[in-house]
Amino acid sequence: VTIAIVLAILSYVCCCMSGIPAVIMSGIGLFLVKKDEKTFMENPELYSNHSQLKTAKILTIIGLVLGILYLCYTIYAIQSMGGWDAYMEKTQEIMEQFGVEE
Repeated sequence: VTIAIVLAILSYVCCCMSGIPAVIMSGIGLFLVKKDEKTFMENPELYSNHSQLKTAKILTIIGLVLGILYLCYTIYAIQSMGGWDAYMEKTQEIMEQFGVEE
C-alpha cells in the first residue's frame, strides 16, 4: 500500500512532464492496489491498513485521470502545431532563441 501511495504522489508530480510517466506510475500503483484488495478479501483479519488501501486507490485513480488528460492535451497541442515535425522545428527555434545548444 505504501508503494502505491508513493507512486500516486509521484504521478501527480510527473503529470506535468508529458503525461506518460504519470500514466505508467498510476497504472503500476493501481495494479498494486488491486493485488492488495485481493489479499484483503482473502484474509481481512490479517490486513490492518484497509483505510490506507482506499486512500491509495483514490490517489492512483486521480493520478491516472490527470496523466491521461495531460497526455491528451499534449497530443492535441502537437497536432495543432502541424504534427511532430512542426513541433520539433518550433522547439529547435526556441532553443536557438535562448542560446541553448545541443
